[in-house]
Amino acid sequence: MSEDLARPLAGRTAVVTGAGSGIGAASARELARRGAHVVVSDIDEAAAERVAAELGGEAVRLDVTDGAACDGLARAVDEARGGIDVWYSNAGVSTMAAFTEITEAEYDHNLDINLKGVFLCGQAAARVMIARGRGGSIVNTASMAGKRGAAPYLAHYVASKFGVVGLTQAMAAELAPHRIRVNCVCPGYVATSMQERELGWEAAIRGTTVDAVREMWIADTPLGRIETPEDVARVVAFLASDDSAFITGEAVAVNGGSHMD
Repeated sequence: MSEDLARPLAGRTAVVTGAGSGIGAASARELARRGAHVVVSDIDEAAAERVAAELGGEAVRLDVTDGAACDGLARAVDEARGGIDVWYSNAGVSTMAAFTEITEAEYDHNLDINLKGVFLCGQAAARVMIARGRGGSIVNTASMAGKRGAAPYLAHYVASKFGVVGLTQAMAAELAPHRIRVNCVCPGYVATSMQERELGWEAAIRGTTVDAVREMWIADTPLGRIETPEDVARVVAFLASDDSAFITGEAVAVNGGSHMD
C-alpha cells in the first residue's frame, strides 16, 4: 500500500474534544494512525495527556462551554500549525431519569455541553478555517438519540442531540462557500465509561440488572453486538478525509442497524 493511501491525513492537523476517553480517544488514535497531527483536548487534562502521549501529539485542557477558551485553542493551534484541517467536536455527557423527574440543572448540563459546546467549538474552528481560506472538515458527535426520540429516560439528552443534527445542517449550508464541510456521526450503544453509567442508571430505573439491560440493547441491534469506540472512530476519520469530499450536512448512523433512516 502506498504511503498516501496508508496515511491519507498526513500533514494535516486535527483537534478532537472530549478526547481523554471513549469515542474521542479512539478517534484521536485513528486520526493519528492515518497521519494527522492530533491536538487532544478534554476537560480532564490528565486524561488528555495520557492519550496525547500515545500519539506523540499534544494535550490541552478545554471546557467546551467556554467560548473564549474554544476560540483561544483554535487560534493557538492555527498559529502553531499553520492552520486547522479537521475539528472533531465530540465532548458530551448524559444523565438518565424519567421525563417528569429530570431536573432543570440536568437539562442545562446536557444542553450546555452537548449542544452549546458543539456550537462554540464550531464557531471557533470555522473562524480560523475561513481566515486561512483553504477549507476543512468539521465533525460533530450527535447520537442515535438525535434521530430517534424514543430513547427511554433521556429526554434532555435527546433534545441536545436532535439539536446537534440540526446545527450540523445549518453549519454545513452556511460554511459550504468556504469549502468547509460539516457532518455528524450518530452512534448507538457504544461501550464507553458513559455507557457503563447508563447501564447502571437504566437498570435501577427499570428495577432489573445491568446484564439484562445490556442484553436488551444487543437485542435492539441487528448486527448483534455492542458497538465499540473504534467503530465510530473509523467513520470520523472517513469524514475527516478527502474520501468524503462531496459529503456535507449528513448525520451518519453508526449503530449496527438499531435505527435505520
